[in-house]
Amino acid sequence: MAIGKIANKLEVSKSSVSVWCRNIRLTEEQIVELAKSEKDGSVRGSLKAAKIKRDEQINRKSRFMSYGARRVGNLSKRELFVLGSGLYWAEGCKKNRATAFVNSDPGMINIFIRWLKECLKIDEDRIYCFVSINQDHKCRIDEVERYWSRVTGIPRSVFTGVSYKRVKNKKFYANFNNHYGTLFVRVRRGTNLNYEILGYIEGLKKNIG
Repeated sequence: MAIGKIANKLEVSKSSVSVWCRNIRLTEEQIVELAKSEKDGSVRGSLKAAKIKRDEQINRKSRFMSYGARRVGNLSKRELFVLGSGLYWAEGCKKNRATAFVNSDPGMINIFIRWLKECLKIDEDRIYCFVSINQDHKCRIDEVERYWSRVTGIPRSVFTGVSYKRVKNKKFYANFNNHYGTLFVRVRRGTNLNYEILGYIEGLKKNIG
C-alpha cells in the first residue's frame, strides 16, 4: 500500500508511516503492484526513483563501511589498551570508587570485558553483571539474561539481579521482543583499579594536549 493509504488506514500522519517504512526495500514485483494501484503516472515514477535512490544509499553505505573496517585492521594490545581506556572515559563509572561499565551495545560490552582480562589482567571471578530494563520486560527477564550471558560468556549464575525501571511505556514498540536493556559490568574489589583507570583517563587528556 502507498504511504498515504497506510496513514489513512491507521489514522496516523504520513510522516510517521514514512519513518516506519524508510528501511523497507520493495521488490520489483511489489513496486509494480503498488504502481498499478496508483492512477497518477508521476506517482509510479516517484516510486521507482525512490527505490533507485534507496538502493544507491545502501550500496554507498556498504562501500564506506567496508573501507572504514579496512582502515582499522587488527588491533595491537597497546591499541586495545588505549581503546578500552577511552571507552571507560566515555561510559565507565568515575565516582563512588567503583569499577563499572554500563552500555546496551554488545560490542562495547565485549571490548570492555576483553580489556579487563587482557590488558588489566583481571580474573574472571572478579567480574559480575546485572541488567537494567523497563519493568514491562519483567515477563521475559530469563530471555534477557540468557542473551547477555551468550554475549559476554559470563554464566547467569554470576548475574546479581535486575534493576527494573519503573516508567510505564505509553505506547507499544514493534521491537519489544528484541530489546535487552542495559548491562552493568562491575569488578569486585575495584576501588584501587578505579583509581588506576582514572589515571589512564588523565594520561589520555594530557597526551591529547
